[in-house]
Amino acid sequence: MTISRRGFLIALPLFMAGCSSTGLNSQTNYAALPDEKFPLKQVPIDNIKPELRRQEVAYETAYAAGTIVIDTPARRAYYVLGNGRAMRYGVGVGREGLALAGNAYVGRKAEWPSWTPTENMQRREERYRRLAGGMPGGPNNPLGARAMYLYRGGNDTHFRIHGTNQPESIGLAMSSGCIRMMNHDVIDLYNRVEVGARVVVIQA
Repeated sequence: MTISRRGFLIALPLFMAGCSSTGLNSQTNYAALPDEKFPLKQVPIDNIKPELRRQEVAYETAYAAGTIVIDTPARRAYYVLGNGRAMRYGVGVGREGLALAGNAYVGRKAEWPSWTPTENMQRREERYRRLAGGMPGGPNNPLGARAMYLYRGGNDTHFRIHGTNQPESIGLAMSSGCIRMMNHDVIDLYNRVEVGARVVVIQA
């Protein structure tokens, strides 16, 4: 089928509107959040790689709706919506040898959580020993705006899905084992997830 020049010119504004709408919707996901306890500024959409932006995608899986699937090699997290759909997020993951694998569940959730380095972290690095008494929640806290604490068999695994004050780490493997998300994205996931939700962490 061929399109005349006149037809192309008529359709062009509609085509451009579609492109603009997509960009606008993506930017809306990262708009300023002034009502937060610690207000978040808008994140310019151009600062986020397209493949790491939050978006609903086709996702065929046997896992039930409400499950979180962490695809560590791909640096992606999926919140299963059901009916072949999921919400996809870009994430940062643990360095080699420091990552969780297998099944867990969300044992509890917290907004602007405090943070205490694990005993293993304190043994590895002196800078963490200085924070043995804990660090209050806030914009300088490495857990960011939200945290979901992963449990197995009633026990805290010490792994979390959390926000970050280092958005440049999203898409990389550099954390101490936890799953990092942009603050805007972790707030979105936090609002969807129930305590008790299944979490599946896929390693290479």
